[in-house]
Amino acid sequence: MYKGLLKYILKRGIILFLTVTIAVYITILIANMGGYVDEIIKSDLYLSISQSIRQNPVYKTMNDTQIKALINATYTNELKRIGFDKPFIYRSFSYLINALALNLGRALFMSSNSGSRFVYMIILERLPNTILLFTTTQLILFSIGLFAGLFLSRRYGSILDKLIVLLSPLSSMPGWFYGIFLILIFASTLRVLPYGGMVDVPPPSDTFSYILSVLKHMILPVVSWLVAYSFINIYVRRTFFLIFSSEDYVEFARAKGLPDNIIQRKYILRPTLPPIITDFSLTLISSWMGAIITETIFNWPGIGLLFYQASIMFDTPVLVGLVVIYAYLLAVTVFVLEFVYAILDPRIRIGG
Repeated sequence: MYKGLLKYILKRGIILFLTVTIAVYITILIANMGGYVDEIIKSDLYLSISQSIRQNPVYKTMNDTQIKALINATYTNELKRIGFDKPFIYRSFSYLINALALNLGRALFMSSNSGSRFVYMIILERLPNTILLFTTTQLILFSIGLFAGLFLSRRYGSILDKLIVLLSPLSSMPGWFYGIFLILIFASTLRVLPYGGMVDVPPPSDTFSYILSVLKHMILPVVSWLVAYSFINIYVRRTFFLIFSSEDYVEFARAKGLPDNIIQRKYILRPTLPPIITDFSLTLISSWMGAIITETIFNWPGIGLLFYQASIMFDTPVLVGLVVIYAYLLAVTVFVLEFVYAILDPRIRIGG
């Protein structure tokens, strides 16, 4: 029994690691545009060295040939220093090995608020902000969908049930779309909430006022996602619970005269928990990458905004670092869920 379980877990772990490796390497190729970004960096480097040497009064006595030779020598040494003297295909695998080892290196252009150019410092500085905003939002959405869906599954066909079904198409538009309208209404017109950012400028000095300021800035982005995704979450959960409530064992429990609360908790909610937990876990991890457009619109200093800024600045190490961390988080989450399923499902334990 345990041999089949161990074999299953090992197999899934190898597959997940290969998936992460392929995803990271593809990201490296895309982020570098197949090596084109490196050529842009080389051109900028040559131009910077050339301007620095030609404008330096120390080299005024040198003729044009000597200056060009000095520029080329300095440029060649600088390429060796940053490792750009090797072909891109070689460096791409070097990037891959370093990325998988979480040796994310230094950013090309970006830096953290403390001035650090190390990629892991830049990401760690932004990650708590995204967790604060989107983990909070996902927890609220999960709770609303779970409890409201369970409530409506007991009141199928009611006015409230029909209203939720009617409002569910609101999710056809993303959260940032509603965010724009909320900014226009509550920030631009009514002026009761801030346009964006994470805290007032200048930030409050005492802790309590600082927390209140952050909460005030969270209102619009959180509400925009609640408007966009609450109704569809409730509708999906309600339909999900309705499907399970029609199972034979549920009908048998009703025939035995068991109370509705016991039937809902023991015979409907408990069997549906594994897929619900899976969905919640994957959604929670994906939220840690932040919503790029939402954070950009609200100028929220999180991972999503960082991803956008790194993209427009062609800062490849930051882009690769973001994808690597997300890939590892997602792979670990999936692996843990696979392990849980392997324990719960006897077919997996016996190698079925």
